[in-house]
Amino acid sequence: MEKNWPAVLITIGFSMLGVVGDYFLKLASSSEKPLKSPWFYVGFAIYSSTAFGWVYVMRHLKLGTIGVVYSVSMIVLLTLIGVTIFHEKLGYAEIAGLIMAIASLVLLVRFA
Repeated sequence: MEKNWPAVLITIGFSMLGVVGDYFLKLASSSEKPLKSPWFYVGFAIYSSTAFGWVYVMRHLKLGTIGVVYSVSMIVLLTLIGVTIFHEKLGYAEIAGLIMAIASLVLLVRFA
């Protein structure tokens, strides 16, 4: 797994870009015509900008590993955005789920 760390870090970086894209799509969703909102186009551009990098990542990691790293990163980052920017509240079950998601990522990276 040591030689694959750059691909793991790039996957986490893509998660961060995805969260930024999701932020703009969330802004677009509050518009009267979301698909005509400038925020929609910004979010779309951010998502599509990662396509070339995914080819690199997929050459170095298994698809299952990519899925877990990307998903857990997205979950944690989107939760942070929801709590800090949109003032959403987390329940105990959601906090427990986040802890288990992070633990799964630690186990995957450690033993893959």
